[in-house]
Amino acid sequence: MTVVGTPPPYRVGAAERVPALIKAFEQPGGVARWAQESMGQRLGNTFPSQGVTWWTQFMGRTAASTQISFMPTIACADIRADVPNIACPTLVITTEGSGLASVDDTRAWQQTIPDAELLVLPGDSYHVAASHAVQCAQAALAFIARRDPAA
Repeated sequence: MTVVGTPPPYRVGAAERVPALIKAFEQPGGVARWAQESMGQRLGNTFPSQGVTWWTQFMGRTAASTQISFMPTIACADIRADVPNIACPTLVITTEGSGLASVDDTRAWQQTIPDAELLVLPGDSYHVAASHAVQCAQAALAFIARRDPAA
């Protein structure tokens, strides 16, 4: 399994931010406005401006009802007890300055997975699969090859 740019298994303070986010999503243009305001930090400082525009428009098309359902459930889930039960080799990829969690915090939960590796890429994106797509794909393929040479 490869986990790329994921939040920690429990996001401190996430649940407290949900009511304000729901209210913002319910406003006309709410999801698009949220995407516009947050996309730069999601994709990092070096992501091309055309890419930021594309991702902003793409995420802005999300139905408000989808975002409203996602935030209090998936975005606020507490899966800390589940992570150590992951039974397959796992590659976790993040960046040095991810806004989701520090490298130390990511390493802390990654190390609770019995057979896991951490790859830290340069940069500050937390949509690292988008901002570092080639590096993530190459790392995943190399990880699979190390774990199963027949692959």
